[in-house]
Amino acid sequence: MQKPLTIIVFGATGDLFSTKLAPALFDLHQKKLLPEGTEIVGFSRKPFLNDQFRAFIQNALAVRAKGAALEPEEFVARARYHQGNLTEAESYTSLGKFLAERDESRGVCSDKLFYLAVPPNLYETVFRELAASGLAIPCAPGIPDEEKAWTRVLVEKPFGSDECEAARLDKVLGSLFEESQIFRIDHYLAKEAVQNIISFRFSNPLFESLWNREHIERVEIVMHEAGGVGERGAFYDSVGALRDVGQNHILQMLALVAMEKPASFDAKAIRAARQEVLGKVARDGDSLADSVVRGQYEGYQNERGVAPDSRTETYFRIIAGVKNNRWKGVPFVLESGKALAESRVFIAVLFKGEPQNVLSFNISPTEEISVGFFAKRAGFGFEVEPKRLAFSFSGDPLAAALSGGYERVLMDCIRGDQTLFASTGEVKAQWKFITSILEGWGKLPLKLYKKGSREVV
Repeated sequence: MQKPLTIIVFGATGDLFSTKLAPALFDLHQKKLLPEGTEIVGFSRKPFLNDQFRAFIQNALAVRAKGAALEPEEFVARARYHQGNLTEAESYTSLGKFLAERDESRGVCSDKLFYLAVPPNLYETVFRELAASGLAIPCAPGIPDEEKAWTRVLVEKPFGSDECEAARLDKVLGSLFEESQIFRIDHYLAKEAVQNIISFRFSNPLFESLWNREHIERVEIVMHEAGGVGERGAFYDSVGALRDVGQNHILQMLALVAMEKPASFDAKAIRAARQEVLGKVARDGDSLADSVVRGQYEGYQNERGVAPDSRTETYFRIIAGVKNNRWKGVPFVLESGKALAESRVFIAVLFKGEPQNVLSFNISPTEEISVGFFAKRAGFGFEVEPKRLAFSFSGDPLAAALSGGYERVLMDCIRGDQTLFASTGEVKAQWKFITSILEGWGKLPLKLYKKGSREVV
């Protein structure tokens, strides 16, 4: 018999829960993918009653639906609320009693998933209080391990602010929880087009045989957003583009492109292969200025929550390399920015030769893999013209079932599959590379660019 699941969301009255998690959980509910008897417990400081929390969820779903018909009553009935202060030990003790009462009323010890939808500066506090209160210890002692309920912790990025802080935070986390309990989220890894990089590479000898410095000129990993910081001004100003997406999303995509074939395709082997290649990433060029550009869009300092004299970057471009035999001399161009001409995320592998073939993993707004090639133009001459072969995930019903990154993240955590979650070693390697840039970051000029720009450099 499948045990029921309790999902406890710390910071449940915030934007992350209302805009991402609640819709993702509702989608999983509609597709009947959540374990039977799943309950959602919101934990936050606001003095909500259960009905108020359910109304909050219902409103969030209505906003996301944009007028489409919904039937969320059965889903919101799963939700309960427990008021508490994230910084007070008494609140965790109270939450523990509340969860125990829920288990007792159902006559079973439920599996428990703790989701930290809170600012990064509260991570350590929540980790310590979770451990000190005993909430992370599976209930039902005295029964065989295989029958015990599990407890797992999901934590959002960014995990730390530099190599030293990330290492300290990881040490705390590792001292309190087993590695098998820890799920560090990078929802970009949950996208079908990103996951398919591995299978596409290693299942097609046609491409894997060309996957090296002899045939590839360069690799571009690009994350552009048309919008500015919006309502995230205060948070974003304390983090910046490099920490927000460079340390995690972009480097994880680089790892999938550049990693060696894992010993097997289980979570442990794939994470080990990603970690190995991340440890070999370094900047190209003799100086930081040779390989790094930082920028800020005009008007950023007027955004709500942003310091009027802010030097926080909203754009970066890094020329990196992977220091091994496969990739020696191949530049990896890592670029991300806000308030640009259009929103798009893609990885482009540009092969040597003229005319040039390009293999693209398009991640957003459409998820597809495409190959640019050349063929003869119709007619009497022998001119060639560009053509394109593409495979899209949009028509795949299974891909559509888990179309959002958070649906996949939640399901894999529930299943206990850590493939899409960064390991301790990966996080350390990512921060080591990023910190080498941050150490001289403030000395680089901050290029101003107009909103809607197509190019910053």
